[in-house]
Amino acid sequence: MAVFLHTRIRVSDLDRSIQFYTEHLGFELKGRNDNSPAGNRLAFLTLPGNDHEIEFCYSPDYELNVPEDLMHFAVGVPDLIALCDKLEKKGIEVWPDDWRKTFPTGRKMAFIDDPDGYEIELLERA
Repeated sequence: MAVFLHTRIRVSDLDRSIQFYTEHLGFELKGRNDNSPAGNRLAFLTLPGNDHEIEFCYSPDYELNVPEDLMHFAVGVPDLIALCDKLEKKGIEVWPDDWRKTFPTGRKMAFIDDPDGYEIELLERA
């Protein structure tokens, strides 16, 4: 049986991306390689209890340009309002602006952007 192991994304600042995902979303740094065979700096992060990893790839000669709405990650959280309140207090914009009113019943969801502009969908999960 095949196993989905990781997803690679390019980042403009490896340490800044690691800090954002670990501090704000609870990811853990699982490994790091500052000199891959291709000359890239890599970091592997995962959420506790998950096998799938995000691989951040930084290369000084790569100019990163993340188009709006290209792709997004979805992260399930137990209490969306509490997390979003915490993120907003730290200066992170949660969108859409009226997300609390837009999803008053049923599944609650909101979005944030990481430092490079990748969208992160936050979904409340029981």
